Amino acid sequence: MLGLVLFLGIHSVRIVADDMRSRFIANRGAGGWKGIYSIVSALGLAAIIWGYAAARAEPVVLWAPIPGMRHLAALLTFIAFIVLVAAYVPGNGFKARLHHPMALAVKVWALAHLLANNTLADLLLFGSFLLWAVLSFRAARQRDRIAGTVYAAGRLPATLITVAVGVVAWCVFAFWLHAAWLGVRPLG
Repeated sequence: MLGLVLFLGIHSVRIVADDMRSRFIANRGAGGWKGIYSIVSALGLAAIIWGYAAARAEPVVLWAPIPGMRHLAALLTFIAFIVLVAAYVPGNGFKARLHHPMALAVKVWALAHLLANNTLADLLLFGSFLLWAVLSFRAARQRDRIAGTVYAAGRLPATLITVAVGVVAWCVFAFWLHAAWLGVRPLG
Protein backbone atom coordinates (compact mmCIF):
# COMPACT_ATOMS: atom_id res chain seq x y z
CA MET A 1 0.00 0.00 0.00
CA LEU A 2 2.86 2.37 0.82
CA GLY A 3 4.33 1.75 -2.62
CA LEU A 4 1.04 2.62 -4.31
CA VAL A 5 0.72 5.78 -2.24
CA LEU A 6 4.26 6.89 -3.12
CA PHE A 7 4.24 5.91 -6.80
CA LEU A 8 0.72 6.98 -7.71
CA GLY A 9 0.90 9.93 -5.33
CA ILE A 10 3.88 11.52 -7.08
CA HIS A 11 2.30 10.67 -10.44
CA SER A 12 -0.91 12.41 -9.31
CA VAL A 13 0.61 15.82 -8.58
CA ARG A 14 -0.47 17.09 -12.02
CA ILE A 15 -3.98 15.85 -11.28
CA VAL A 16 -4.47 17.41 -7.86
CA ALA A 17 -1.77 20.07 -7.46
CA ASP A 18 -0.51 21.18 -10.87
CA ASP A 19 -0.09 24.77 -9.62
CA MET A 20 2.13 23.59 -6.77
CA ARG A 21 4.25 21.61 -9.23
CA SER A 22 4.56 24.64 -11.52
CA ARG A 23 5.59 26.88 -8.60
CA PHE A 24 8.17 24.33 -7.44
CA ILE A 25 9.67 24.15 -10.94
CA ALA A 26 9.64 27.95 -11.26
CA ASN A 27 11.39 28.39 -7.89
CA ARG A 28 13.79 25.44 -7.88
CA GLY A 29 14.07 24.38 -11.50
CA ALA A 30 12.91 21.39 -13.52
CA GLY A 31 15.95 19.37 -12.42
CA GLY A 32 14.94 19.56 -8.76
CA TRP A 33 11.43 18.42 -9.54
CA LYS A 34 12.65 15.60 -11.77
CA GLY A 35 15.04 14.45 -9.05
CA ILE A 36 12.34 14.29 -6.38
CA TYR A 37 9.89 12.72 -8.84
CA SER A 38 12.41 10.05 -9.85
CA ILE A 39 13.43 9.15 -6.29
CA VAL A 40 9.86 8.94 -4.98
CA SER A 41 8.79 6.97 -8.08
CA ALA A 42 11.65 4.50 -7.72
CA LEU A 43 10.99 3.98 -4.01
CA GLY A 44 7.27 3.54 -4.68
CA LEU A 45 7.86 1.09 -7.52
CA ALA A 46 10.27 -0.97 -5.41
CA ALA A 47 7.72 -1.08 -2.58
CA ILE A 48 4.94 -2.07 -5.01
CA ILE A 49 7.04 -4.93 -6.40
CA TRP A 50 8.03 -6.14 -2.92
CA GLY A 51 4.51 -5.83 -1.53
CA TYR A 52 2.82 -7.49 -4.49
CA ALA A 53 5.29 -10.39 -4.36
CA ALA A 54 4.61 -10.80 -0.63
CA ALA A 55 0.85 -10.67 -1.18
CA ARG A 56 1.06 -13.29 -3.94
CA ALA A 57 2.71 -15.68 -1.48
CA GLU A 58 -0.53 -15.81 0.55
CA PRO A 59 -3.29 -14.79 -1.88
CA VAL A 60 -6.75 -13.77 -0.72
CA VAL A 61 -9.03 -15.02 -3.50
CA LEU A 62 -12.07 -12.80 -4.06
CA TRP A 63 -13.88 -14.65 -6.86
CA ALA A 64 -13.56 -17.72 -9.05
CA PRO A 65 -11.60 -17.26 -12.28
CA ILE A 66 -13.87 -16.24 -15.15
CA PRO A 67 -13.45 -18.43 -18.26
CA GLY A 68 -11.91 -16.66 -21.24
CA MET A 69 -10.64 -13.64 -19.31
CA ARG A 70 -6.97 -14.55 -19.71
CA HIS A 71 -7.45 -14.58 -23.49
CA LEU A 72 -9.21 -11.23 -23.36
CA ALA A 73 -6.43 -9.90 -21.13
CA ALA A 74 -3.83 -11.01 -23.69
CA LEU A 75 -5.67 -9.09 -26.42
CA LEU A 76 -6.07 -6.01 -24.23
CA THR A 77 -2.41 -5.97 -23.22
CA PHE A 78 -1.48 -6.33 -26.91
CA ILE A 79 -3.46 -3.14 -27.56
CA ALA A 80 -1.98 -1.48 -24.47
CA PHE A 81 1.58 -2.09 -25.67
CA ILE A 82 0.89 -0.44 -29.02
CA VAL A 83 -0.82 2.52 -27.36
CA LEU A 84 2.04 2.80 -24.85
CA VAL A 85 4.60 2.97 -27.65
CA ALA A 86 2.49 5.71 -29.24
CA ALA A 87 3.40 7.95 -26.30
CA TYR A 88 7.04 7.86 -27.43
CA VAL A 89 6.98 7.77 -31.26
CA PRO A 90 6.63 11.31 -32.61
CA GLY A 91 4.01 12.00 -35.26
CA ASN A 92 2.04 8.76 -35.03
CA GLY A 93 -1.68 8.56 -35.70
CA PHE A 94 -2.54 7.08 -32.31
CA LYS A 95 -1.18 10.07 -30.43
CA ALA A 96 -2.88 12.42 -32.90
CA ARG A 97 -6.26 10.83 -32.16
CA LEU A 98 -5.92 9.73 -28.52
CA HIS A 99 -3.83 12.71 -27.30
CA HIS A 100 -2.67 11.00 -24.10
CA PRO A 101 -1.75 7.44 -25.03
CA MET A 102 0.25 6.73 -21.86
CA ALA A 103 -2.78 7.15 -19.60
CA LEU A 104 -4.94 5.15 -21.99
CA ALA A 105 -2.36 2.35 -22.13
CA VAL A 106 -2.31 2.16 -18.34
CA LYS A 107 -6.14 2.03 -18.31
CA VAL A 108 -6.22 -0.88 -20.76
CA TRP A 109 -3.32 -2.70 -19.02
CA ALA A 110 -4.94 -2.36 -15.59
CA LEU A 111 -8.37 -3.43 -16.84
CA ALA A 112 -6.85 -6.46 -18.55
CA HIS A 113 -5.18 -7.54 -15.33
CA LEU A 114 -8.34 -6.97 -13.29
CA LEU A 115 -10.25 -9.22 -15.67
CA ALA A 116 -7.64 -11.99 -15.62
CA ASN A 117 -6.83 -12.02 -11.90
CA ASN A 118 -8.95 -12.62 -8.84
CA THR A 119 -7.11 -11.78 -5.63
CA LEU A 120 -7.23 -8.89 -3.20
CA ALA A 121 -3.67 -7.91 -4.15
CA ASP A 122 -4.67 -7.78 -7.83
CA LEU A 123 -7.72 -5.68 -7.05
CA LEU A 124 -5.68 -3.21 -5.01
CA LEU A 125 -2.78 -2.98 -7.46
CA PHE A 126 -4.58 -2.92 -10.78
CA GLY A 127 -7.65 -1.13 -9.45
CA SER A 128 -5.44 1.66 -8.11
CA PHE A 129 -3.65 2.00 -11.43
CA LEU A 130 -6.97 2.00 -13.32
CA LEU A 131 -8.39 4.73 -11.09
CA TRP A 132 -5.19 6.77 -11.44
CA ALA A 133 -5.23 6.41 -15.24
CA VAL A 134 -8.86 7.52 -15.49
CA LEU A 135 -8.17 10.61 -13.36
CA SER A 136 -4.88 11.35 -15.12
CA PHE A 137 -6.48 11.16 -18.57
CA ARG A 138 -9.34 13.42 -17.45
CA ALA A 139 -6.92 15.98 -15.99
CA ALA A 140 -4.73 15.94 -19.09
CA ARG A 141 -7.72 16.47 -21.38
CA GLN A 142 -8.86 19.35 -19.16
CA ARG A 143 -5.39 20.95 -19.36
CA ASP A 144 -5.56 20.57 -23.16
CA ARG A 145 -8.94 22.33 -23.30
CA ILE A 146 -7.74 25.20 -21.10
CA ALA A 147 -4.54 25.61 -23.12
CA GLY A 148 -6.29 25.17 -26.48
CA THR A 149 -3.89 22.38 -27.41
CA VAL A 150 -4.12 21.20 -30.99
CA TYR A 151 -2.48 17.91 -31.96
CA ALA A 152 -0.84 17.54 -35.34
CA ALA A 153 -2.17 14.87 -37.67
CA GLY A 154 -0.36 11.55 -37.54
CA ARG A 155 1.83 10.28 -40.32
CA LEU A 156 1.57 6.75 -41.70
CA PRO A 157 5.29 5.84 -41.36
CA ALA A 158 5.33 6.86 -37.69
CA THR A 159 2.10 4.97 -37.08
CA LEU A 160 3.49 1.82 -38.72
CA ILE A 161 6.65 2.10 -36.62
CA THR A 162 4.47 2.47 -33.51
CA VAL A 163 2.55 -0.71 -34.35
CA ALA A 164 5.70 -2.68 -35.20
CA VAL A 165 7.54 -1.70 -32.02
CA GLY A 166 4.41 -2.30 -29.93
CA VAL A 167 3.90 -5.78 -31.39
CA VAL A 168 7.54 -6.75 -30.84
CA ALA A 169 7.54 -5.35 -27.30
CA TRP A 170 4.32 -7.23 -26.47
CA CYS A 171 5.71 -10.49 -27.87
CA VAL A 172 8.96 -10.17 -25.91
CA PHE A 173 7.10 -9.35 -22.72
CA ALA A 174 4.26 -11.87 -23.11
CA PHE A 175 6.41 -14.80 -24.19
CA TRP A 176 9.54 -14.19 -22.12
CA LEU A 177 9.90 -11.21 -19.78
CA HIS A 178 6.61 -11.61 -17.89
CA ALA A 179 7.65 -15.11 -16.78
CA ALA A 180 11.28 -14.14 -16.20
CA TRP A 181 10.48 -11.05 -14.11
CA LEU A 182 7.19 -11.99 -12.47
CA GLY A 183 7.16 -15.79 -12.52
CA VAL A 184 3.84 -15.90 -14.38
CA ARG A 185 3.45 -17.18 -17.94
CA PRO A 186 0.43 -15.25 -19.22
CA LEU A 187 0.16 -17.30 -22.40
CA GLY A 188 1.19 -20.70 -21.13
